[in-house]
Amino acid sequence: MAGASTTMTVVTNILKEVYEDKIRDQLQSEVKTLKRVESTNEGVTSEVGGKYVVFPIRTRRNHGIGARNENEVLPEPRSQKYASARVQLAYLYGAASLTGQTMELAQSNFQAFASALDQELNGLKETLRKDQNRQIYGTSDGIMAVVTGEGTNTITVDSIQYLEVGMIIDIWDPTFATNRATAREITAINTSTNVVTYDGADASGSTAVNDVVTRLGSQQRETIGFKQIVSNTGTLYNINPATEPVWKATVAANGGVNRALSEGLMTKMADDIRTLGGSTTVIFTTLGVRRSYANLLTQQRRYTNTTKFEGGFSGLAFTTDEGDIPVVADTDCQPNRMYFINEKELKIYREGEWSFMDRDGSPWQRIITSAGAYDAYQTMMFQYSQLGTHRRNSHGLLSDIAEAS
Repeated sequence: MAGASTTMTVVTNILKEVYEDKIRDQLQSEVKTLKRVESTNEGVTSEVGGKYVVFPIRTRRNHGIGARNENEVLPEPRSQKYASARVQLAYLYGAASLTGQTMELAQSNFQAFASALDQELNGLKETLRKDQNRQIYGTSDGIMAVVTGEGTNTITVDSIQYLEVGMIIDIWDPTFATNRATAREITAINTSTNVVTYDGADASGSTAVNDVVTRLGSQQRETIGFKQIVSNTGTLYNINPATEPVWKATVAANGGVNRALSEGLMTKMADDIRTLGGSTTVIFTTLGVRRSYANLLTQQRRYTNTTKFEGGFSGLAFTTDEGDIPVVADTDCQPNRMYFINEKELKIYREGEWSFMDRDGSPWQRIITSAGAYDAYQTMMFQYSQLGTHRRNSHGLLSDIAEAS
């Protein structure tokens, strides 16, 4: 499907016909978790320099120790065991295009309310960071929804949390072996029934229950996120917990049945992580679970005022014998979950910040297709990055938690 350029018709909508101080953004653009991860002790590194980042982890102790009686054979020398974690970068991109007329007139018209160029690029940057925040909670598969039913140019999905009108999607079978439908634009979303309508050829009969929805071309190409890191199964960074048992997170589920949140459940999770040598520095959750926690404090006649934590972040505090842990709500967190995260063991590996692709000498390139050249130009932003953890067992997941209304 051909991309759409920003034309003079679009630009006209943001001209200063009504005297307002700024364009009123109608989109939810929080990136709380991304900002917090970027500001932690480990933070961000740009020392990548290759396709992979490799770091060693210690997985076994030297157990050549023991107590003996007089004149008994001493312990045999043994050794510690190590594994090599290999973090592969994900390649992320964002594109924008403007017509030549738009670029010329929007930049030269001093009465324009906002430069179409600046508005388009700033919007692109915001969208890229918002999508990165979503990816922090997912897996590298890039699954945004699972199909539960189908109809004529529609699918019913388990969740519309990550879907938006105008998004270009692919539909795949759960193994990613078969592409059921590609480059479909979402034209409508029924927020009551989770029915998603798309354009193009009808894929009804081709899609099936348990198929998955991804961004166009992003399947199995996104960054690794909490759903993959904070798990007690599955190979991560080339290390399999089946052979290295310490390489897994603590998971406390309830068989898919939601339960009431309690401080006992939260304390047990923090204690289990501590037993493994970890330390929880933040709890990420949803707005609904955050409300459940606030209600819990209110029932116990305790104050629910937010607390200001290091780095300028605020949230409700979960009190432990080792200090308060911020409970931070993020709209991109999956429902019914609390992620107990040790930020000191997280790191964003990347070559650099979001940059314009200007290897051809200019960040703007004329659009040329098989039909010919156009008086229109496109630009591409990119970032090569990955979310890594040095210690998987320092994180935990408390799932199947009821969300307060």
